[in-house]
Amino acid sequence: MRRPLLLALLLMATPALAADPVKITADLFVVDDATQLATFTGNVVVVRNDMTVWAPKVVVDYGEGGPSDIKSFVASGGVRIKTTTQDATGERAIYDPHAETLKLTGNVMVVNATSTVASPDLFLDLAADTTTFTGGKGGRVTGIFTPQ
Repeated sequence: MRRPLLLALLLMATPALAADPVKITADLFVVDDATQLATFTGNVVVVRNDMTVWAPKVVVDYGEGGPSDIKSFVASGGVRIKTTTQDATGERAIYDPHAETLKLTGNVMVVNATSTVASPDLFLDLAADTTTFTGGKGGRVTGIFTPQ
């Protein structure tokens, strides 16, 4: 399984790439400095370079540096993440830029030109360079791979 799609989501909030703009559209945007949460709701679309994320709700938990100091990025309510080479769906995506991890949960499906993998949960650890699809209570991991 190639990593570009999942890596792309992680790169959205990487400070080193701050020069690349992130465009977010939503029906409503609320910044709550007291709780340090920025919440986008209603037909949320996040675009950066060749990656697009769709979700009903995206909540950014930010630090003392303001909304660009991202602690976590949570998309929920049915999430789709698409690049030019991959398309992933799940119920919820949680990104932690400090731990360099992404967790996609709830009926996860990742599709590219040569494979489809379905799983209840997916965990990507960039620091360890590992991707783990897990089964368990929610079902089993399944994959279809087409040799080229």
